[in-house]
Amino acid sequence: MTIYKNIITIEPGKRSGKPCIRNMRITVEDILRYLASGMNIEEILNDFPELTRQDILVALEFSANRQQRIAVAA
Repeated sequence: MTIYKNIITIEPGKRSGKPCIRNMRITVEDILRYLASGMNIEEILNDFPELTRQDILVALEFSANRQQRIAVAA
């Protein structure tokens, strides 16, 4: 299992190996899609009380860092 900042976990057998939040089945992609659909952080936290504000912010940071690595490699 890979761990990013003790929040993002990657397990080959869970959600097809997508990065998840703290071993849950909520993925970084899920968080990004919620935000892209117009939900704000408070709405996400209300719908998913098991998440924290830090979970969402780290998911955004993880995604930004991943995108940066892709841009540099291209």
